Amino acid sequence: MQRVLQLSMGLTAAYVAATFFFGLRAHSLALISEAGHNLSDLAAIALSFVAVYFQAQPATERKTFGYQRAGVLAAFVNAATLVVLSVWIAIEAIHRMTAPVAVQPKLMMYVAAAGVLMNGTVATLLWRFSRDVNIRSVFLHMLGDTLSTAAVIAGGAAILFTGLTWIDPLLSILIAAMILWSSIGIIRETLNILLEGTPRSLQLGAVREAMQSVTGVLDVHDLHVWSLGSNSHALASHVTIAEMPMSECSSILTDINCALRDRFHITHTTIQFEITGCETTDGCSAPPPREAVGAHGHHHHHGHDHAH
Repeated sequence: MQRVLQLSMGLTAAYVAATFFFGLRAHSLALISEAGHNLSDLAAIALSFVAVYFQAQPATERKTFGYQRAGVLAAFVNAATLVVLSVWIAIEAIHRMTAPVAVQPKLMMYVAAAGVLMNGTVATLLWRFSRDVNIRSVFLHMLGDTLSTAAVIAGGAAILFTGLTWIDPLLSILIAAMILWSSIGIIRETLNILLEGTPRSLQLGAVREAMQSVTGVLDVHDLHVWSLGSNSHALASHVTIAEMPMSECSSILTDINCALRDRFHITHTTIQFEITGCETTDGCSAPPPREAVGAHGHHHHHGHDHAH
């Protein structure tokens, strides 16, 4: 993954320099803005590269989950910059419609053709890793670029044959709308992870049912499922069971963990066994009254499973 990101950075940097230089030569604002657009891509790829490096770092005593959220944070920043960029493209395009500029369409088309090739190659390389939200944000960046450069070619051809300069800004507005739509999807997904929301791919009711269907489980409550990164989930829950020796509890714990791993791919679990119902106040476990402990024997067995 890091090799692909390094290659992407090299290709993008070369293309930014080329579009800026030829944009000045052709008096093409479309090409100069394309250079700016690709410069934001370069920043996005660099950000993802740093995030991938951090994600690979082991957990420490200070960062017990490691840096799995680094990629999510990078994706959020990338998507937010894309929103700003799409708004800027739209404003620039509207301005272009009111004040048309004479351009050199042939030079514009040649440079854009090289851009389609470069961006298309990078987007194809990144597609293989697009399950990761961080890489998907860069992939969308590059895909948006490939389409916008293709639009520059189409715009150049149309201007060459018809002389209508408003075609170029109209295409820009359509591209901006597409970039905006894809970015908002990533912002929603990354915010859900950062706010510890239930993963989009999981239904909490289904997780609870799977746990309750395990033999020996009487009740499941205080259930929390959240994402550490875009592809790893964690779970914490209280499980009520009948009073039994510890040796019998462990088989119930194993069955619960197997169900969670096989059905939902949740491998990081913290499950607390309880013999009697436990009161929860504001999502926190409230200790029972002193005399209740003696009378009812409120035991807590902690079952931890940290299989990564």
